Amino acid sequence: MTESAGSIRVVIVDDQALVRGGLRMLLEAQGDIEVVDEADDGGSGVVAVREHRPDVVLLDVRMPEIDGIEAARRILDDPSLSTRVLMLTTFDEDDYVYEALRAGAAGFLLKSAPPDDLVHAVRVVHSGQKLLAPEITNRLIDGFVNQPRPSQDGSPLADLTDREVDVLRLMGRGLSNEEIATQLLVGEATVKTHVNRIFAKLHVRDRAQAIVLAYDLGLVRPGSS
Repeated sequence: MTESAGSIRVVIVDDQALVRGGLRMLLEAQGDIEVVDEADDGGSGVVAVREHRPDVVLLDVRMPEIDGIEAARRILDDPSLSTRVLMLTTFDEDDYVYEALRAGAAGFLLKSAPPDDLVHAVRVVHSGQKLLAPEITNRLIDGFVNQPRPSQDGSPLADLTDREVDVLRLMGRGLSNEEIATQLLVGEATVKTHVNRIFAKLHVRDRAQAIVLAYDLGLVRPGSS
């Protein structure tokens, strides 16, 4: 296929040929999406991504040899790549999703999701936003509730100032920078400075990873308001 100007370039990685074929047909039916390659395992997927440098890669979680989680790590740890990772998972793979979120994946979608949801997910993660299927979100939150909470002594939170902890807590509750500024009675630019310092001190790549760490350390509790 001839590459279209402005199209979203996608690589599909799944060990099932029928799944890859179905995804390709669905995505290429869209006027703004182009599938540039596909692979049947994580290792080949990483090679395809490095060769084609797509905007988005669809990664199945469970694959032989190198699974989707390790493939995601290799892609996201490569500073020469700007590819966004969209993980395809099934309903019973919460641990895998959690590890992919830690690695920096941009989105997670159930394989059972309607076709329109997949197309929407590709566009959303390509735009720079995060996407997490509601069903997966609920199960991850349930997992957070049941996990033991480590003490904050000696944790990464110890490196944050009190105001940075406040900002991280509000981030964990889903507030935007503007909403946090209103809540704390400070300017939005001040909040952005705090957020950037939080990323640096916690050694996280983006907002999603910071929020995961906040939950993991018990700073934010599901259902808090």
